[in-house]
Amino acid sequence: MTNTAQTTRPAWVDDDLFPFASHFIEIEGHTVHYVDEGSGPTLLMLHGNPTWSFLFRDVIRLLRNDFRCVALDYPGFGLSTPGPGYRYLPEEHADVVTAFVDALALKDVTLVGQDWGGMIGLAAAQRRPEVFCLLALANTWAWPVNGDLHFEAFGRIVGGLPMRFLVRRFNLLVNAFMPSGHRRRKLTDAEMDHYRRALDTADRRQASAVLPGRVLASRDFFAEVEAGLPAVAQLPTLIIWGDADIAFRAQERERLEATFPDHVTVIVEGAGTYVESDAPDEFASAIRAFSDGARQPSE
Repeated sequence: MTNTAQTTRPAWVDDDLFPFASHFIEIEGHTVHYVDEGSGPTLLMLHGNPTWSFLFRDVIRLLRNDFRCVALDYPGFGLSTPGPGYRYLPEEHADVVTAFVDALALKDVTLVGQDWGGMIGLAAAQRRPEVFCLLALANTWAWPVNGDLHFEAFGRIVGGLPMRFLVRRFNLLVNAFMPSGHRRRKLTDAEMDHYRRALDTADRRQASAVLPGRVLASRDFFAEVEAGLPAVAQLPTLIIWGDADIAFRAQERERLEATFPDHVTVIVEGAGTYVESDAPDEFASAIRAFSDGARQPSE
């Protein structure tokens, strides 16, 4: 069943929790919601699963006085509506992000990618190398993981049919992942409500149900991103890492460090998967210091 496109912000979005103007743009048949706050160097913030631009709200508030903060929702997530036939695959999300970058004519962009947002954003950066000047990667990866028992188990169990049914029926990923992905603080009831309401029907939850299985099934896309890494590996890169994450381990961080030689690593001790929401002050401070350092003229 095709969802009716939404082009106005729903009443359940709390203006105090999410105090930003909502914008909607048509991208390849999809209605994509995004926020565009502040001015200065552009930060393109890309979320993972089962989240949306709401994940970055505290970071945006902290940075919008000095940066242009752009955060979109992939079709099917947040306040975005997919067009007919959309399958919610990461490679499709990468196509949408690339077209979004073109539509807004973004330039001199710092990619801020967490979880799936890192992989999706790196694909876009490889396709538009003239647009991206800096990378900020948080608890993510950029290569196929088939054969790694840690990810094999996740992809087969969480991406299997029984679990996908539970996700569609009970919003399982929001109810399980969001609390477990915050280790430094506990999400409020109002915050949880904003993640639940964004995926409030079985049809809407298909977007979050699909991605776990794609950890294994999108191997070709991941291999394409990995093969394209030399095109972006020279970019100054900030690696922000919540070290209490149960999904991404030290070995993923170390591989990113080896891939991007011009990197700065900031370990956020005790933070979980959603480090930008779990420790927004430290996340924003890391972005600010990294951007300032990378943009200073060399002697």
